[in-house]
Amino acid sequence: MSERCKPRRFNPALSQAPQFALNRTFTAVNMALLLGLGGVSMAVTAAQPDAQTEQAEPAKAEAASESLVLSETTVEGTHLPADNLPPEYAGGQVATGGRVGLLGNKDIMETPFSTISYTEKYIQDLQAKDITDVIAATDPSVFSNGLSGTYSENYSIRGFSSSVSDMTVDGLYGMAPFYRASPEMYERIEVLKGPSALLNGMPPGGSVGGTVNLIPKRAGDTPLTRLTGIYESDSQFGGHLDIGRRFGEDNQFGVRFNGVYRDGDAAIDHQSRRNGLTSLALDWRGERARLSLDLFDSDDYIKGQNRGIGLAAGVAIPKPPKADTLLNPDWAYVESKDKGAILRGEYDLNDQLMAYAAIGTSKTNYKYSGALSATLINNAGDFTTTMGQLKFEIEKTSAEVGLRGHFDTFGINHQWSVNATQYSDKEKDWGRRSVPGANWTTNIYHPVWGPKAAEAWPLIIHTENDLKSYGIADTLSMFDNRLQLTLGVRRQEVVTDTFNTGTGARNKPNYDTHATTPSGAILFKLTDNLSLYANYIEGLSKGATAPVSAANAGTVFEPFKSKQKEVGLKLDLGTFTHTLALYEIKRPSSYTDPATNIFSFGGEQRNRGVEWGFFGSPLIDLRLMGGIAYVDPKLTKTAGGVNEGKTATAYPKLQGKLGVEWDTPVVDGLTLTANATSLSKQYISADNSLSIPGYTIFDVGARFATQVASRPVTLRANVSNLTNKDYWGVPLTASLGLGAPRTFELSATVDF
Repeated sequence: MSERCKPRRFNPALSQAPQFALNRTFTAVNMALLLGLGGVSMAVTAAQPDAQTEQAEPAKAEAASESLVLSETTVEGTHLPADNLPPEYAGGQVATGGRVGLLGNKDIMETPFSTISYTEKYIQDLQAKDITDVIAATDPSVFSNGLSGTYSENYSIRGFSSSVSDMTVDGLYGMAPFYRASPEMYERIEVLKGPSALLNGMPPGGSVGGTVNLIPKRAGDTPLTRLTGIYESDSQFGGHLDIGRRFGEDNQFGVRFNGVYRDGDAAIDHQSRRNGLTSLALDWRGERARLSLDLFDSDDYIKGQNRGIGLAAGVAIPKPPKADTLLNPDWAYVESKDKGAILRGEYDLNDQLMAYAAIGTSKTNYKYSGALSATLINNAGDFTTTMGQLKFEIEKTSAEVGLRGHFDTFGINHQWSVNATQYSDKEKDWGRRSVPGANWTTNIYHPVWGPKAAEAWPLIIHTENDLKSYGIADTLSMFDNRLQLTLGVRRQEVVTDTFNTGTGARNKPNYDTHATTPSGAILFKLTDNLSLYANYIEGLSKGATAPVSAANAGTVFEPFKSKQKEVGLKLDLGTFTHTLALYEIKRPSSYTDPATNIFSFGGEQRNRGVEWGFFGSPLIDLRLMGGIAYVDPKLTKTAGGVNEGKTATAYPKLQGKLGVEWDTPVVDGLTLTANATSLSKQYISADNSLSIPGYTIFDVGARFATQVASRPVTLRANVSNLTNKDYWGVPLTASLGLGAPRTFELSATVDF
């Protein structure tokens, strides 16, 4: 079907209505007849076929006035999936809406926040290996440093670093792999920009720039058996098996299995990677009830992991070495093993009220051996490393229970939600921050490494965290739903305990406090295609404890709040949507006053920014996604006024991104792709005396959809960092890190 035929917008009230997928262009009369059928929810498939059922070439556009040809039309009668996901937007790369925390699934044009939801099809076509590959590809408000093969994913949203451990899985914290999540087990990847304490509760890692939510795959009504072969330079090979089936009366029972394995040498010299993932999604859907169980097991291993370096005083920023240089011993390694389970249930008490509950548990075992820190000591490129070993084990439990409903009073519709959430973790850390005799000095342009450091794992830290919250929100809709006001508040309770690693006794003082975070938002639909909105929302992060070196050592501070004010608009042109947002986020920061030696939260960083984004299919056979974002991250309060007014480090003020897909008319089934990322300089010193230059990276690719022996087959090829540009990025724990070299990716997918 033509890219111009976009799906009807998602309507939560139709969660039990049948859905039809229509694969041809209809006349206005035919469309009107279908839309007039009571209780029918209609989704019109965009140019790319359904991600679970077809890999065939996109259908060519037909004239808008062409009558329906029944012999060329496929009509599939199904129920909406248990997750009630909003349908795809024109082009199939993003959805028409997504989960907005406590508020549930909402259409993007009726969401008074900045959000985007990436589809399974887009994730697969991108050949993504982790979540950052997806969310940072075309979104200018998301920044990734460009490093590959590091111990963790790395991204920032709206100028604030976000913790990978703060990702949610269908709203639950702690249920995704801790440091890196392979995306093959997820159907949607959703990004909500800005703080979100009301909507999601307090993130365990304290992220305030935004929240990433992962939606697990579910079996569709059409049987699926899909096998993908994978290659990535230099010699990384693997495969992905995706199987989905439904059974029983009305396809009540669903099973979706995903298995992934990749192994081999990476594009960085002396680096190899191994990744294994298995996931199983079971679900049952009845007339009023829905149940699901998600299980996963992940093993991520890197030998010769990428690592950043810092600068000694007086040393200038050097010219970057070749992009395939490894600045860590070739014997170094990092391994993260994760497993988890989530049980979720929903029940429609009546047509106006739905109850839900979910509980999940996960466990992470992590090991790291190699350089913990490195410092460039002269302008010739010599640097010293401090070797160390880290190991931790963390067990997490997450749960939520709530009610969601709607009613009318005096012409005002209320869509209300209440819920309670609970998150807890128990963590034990072992290892050494420095290995005697293992430190090493070498050169960034020609690194040579000594022997592997002997490993030892003494227990050094034992902590436990418990986060509970209670939230309530109401969206009041007036004037035929054109004016919508959302009000809500969340109460958060935070308890942190530390334990003596020798005796096991609980240390004092411990951390036991609470905070309340109100929020409000307003949205006005000037037309069906233009929405204006504004919001005030707060984020919440655990307060710190004054260090032993401070005069008030041991003082425990209240949770600190980050506050966002945002205004924006969303313009839907039918098959192409623009979004524009202006925002200000203020986040407290801590410091120790040099005059009084008192530790406090008297600091503040203020980020002001503007974002323009777009997605969809402006022309037949053409898909665009990208935008431009500007942010000014200022240090507005600092200890003694030092560096006050300076720009915060590790984030570019200006980013521009563009992703293009073109279905060529020359060869049926051939799609050409291209991606460009351009960003400005980034400061790496708090006084803004040192910065790394901006850069532009180009990616190109192609895919070909055809049939072999009557089986749908899709071939994909991509080249990232096409020009093999050498550039510095800003890693998590240091000033400089090498961006990824030119990398080739190939895959072949066949449906059986």
